[in-house]
Amino acid sequence: MKKLTYIIENLAVETIIGTTDIVVNELCFDSRQVKSGSCFFAISGTTVDGHSFIERVVENGAVAVVCEVMPKKLSKKITYIQVKSTSYALGICAANFYGNPSEKLKLVGITGTNGKTTTVTLLHELFLKLGYKAGLLSTIENKIENRVLPATHTTPDAIQLNKILSEMINEGCTHAFMEVSSHAIVQHRIAGIRFAGAIFSNITHDHLDYHKTFDAYLKAKKTFFDELPKTAFALSNIDDRNGEVMMQNTIAKKYTYALKSMADFRCKIIENSFTGLHLLINQSDVYCRLVGTFNAYNFLAIYATAVLLGENAQDVLAIMSNLQTAEGRFDTIKSTNKIIGIVDYAHTPDALENVLSTIANVRTNNETLITVVGCGGDRDKSKRPIMARIACKMSDKVILTSDNPRTENPQTILDEMNQGVEQQDKSKVLTIVNREEAIRTACMLACSGDIILVAGKGHEKYQEINGVRHHFDDKEKLMETLNT
Repeated sequence: MKKLTYIIENLAVETIIGTTDIVVNELCFDSRQVKSGSCFFAISGTTVDGHSFIERVVENGAVAVVCEVMPKKLSKKITYIQVKSTSYALGICAANFYGNPSEKLKLVGITGTNGKTTTVTLLHELFLKLGYKAGLLSTIENKIENRVLPATHTTPDAIQLNKILSEMINEGCTHAFMEVSSHAIVQHRIAGIRFAGAIFSNITHDHLDYHKTFDAYLKAKKTFFDELPKTAFALSNIDDRNGEVMMQNTIAKKYTYALKSMADFRCKIIENSFTGLHLLINQSDVYCRLVGTFNAYNFLAIYATAVLLGENAQDVLAIMSNLQTAEGRFDTIKSTNKIIGIVDYAHTPDALENVLSTIANVRTNNETLITVVGCGGDRDKSKRPIMARIACKMSDKVILTSDNPRTENPQTILDEMNQGVEQQDKSKVLTIVNREEAIRTACMLACSGDIILVAGKGHEKYQEINGVRHHFDDKEKLMETLNT
């Protein structure tokens, strides 16, 4: 419960009709949730325009409406506030409503196509082991210390985000680590949030169904860095060709990390195996349980972030050597007959290539690599043939199957994937619509010592078909089949 005057502090307001000396019980952008005492934000979404519900929310007891266009019919009972962007205003107002919680802890955000979940999950675990109370906001789960909260988006909406950060403060958290998606940046879900640091991992082909062009996707990521305060640090992977672009306009303190380039934080891979990595980080030897070059980047980003937050480098490395990867990220299973199963969230061409390259660097080539992969429905169609082509190029056998078909016909998705299979690779490809059957077939084809990669869904515990989420867990299915 807050005065409207306080809630709109630091908000660029174009017009106010009515008084701001009123009490607001809650903020809403969904008209169905409005009740007595609510302040409603009329947001123009991709399918629904919140402005069309203003009359309804007034009837339902709203005391204030924030809008981009003033309605023709005004009620004398409520206050109308006109702004340029209601989605941006929601972020500012939500931060004010919850007491600007991001200013009361060290909040670090990571953006990039791949590596976000692993990095924030392990940063959270690291800081707990360093003795801090810390929060986590990730694709897999949100946590306040070890208490799990449900996660519905990579980044929650502005109200939920500030509410969670406020709960973290109330429970004594001093640090928080969060994934920052391109959608969240464009939709202003992080407006009003103050970051102590930001990490850029990499950027590749993804979410073009939403952003339309790669330049728009790149700009979305860059905006995160452009808006950092000068008190924050900006940490960028400069082995990525857009790593320096990210930091062009930021006023934050700039730092770099790399495996191949000269950087503030450097890492060299001494040994890479299915049991983990032996690394040399800024001249210090360290062993870790993560596997693959992409995880060496993640590990280095975690180390650099901890040091930039003021932690002792040797203490950090000692704890990091025992950290384990996030669920569904190069998640390895070894069966009784020595077949190696790997479950990974790789759902973009680059991520799939990274995982397959990691396997290629570790394997002996005396074994068969079987890849089970699909593509999600109602998402970027252009990557479907590319994913299939990469799987075929880097695997001995490939099974194309359903991912989350959503509202699309799964066979149509697989037909589009098959367009990327070159003539010489057709004999190594099977197409099996049913994902469970595809995993079972891969296990039947595998012999002792062989490798099965099940890619695309990782940590997800469901398969979405025609708007319904059915329980489905790749790791569970793989373990069941391999050990029966």
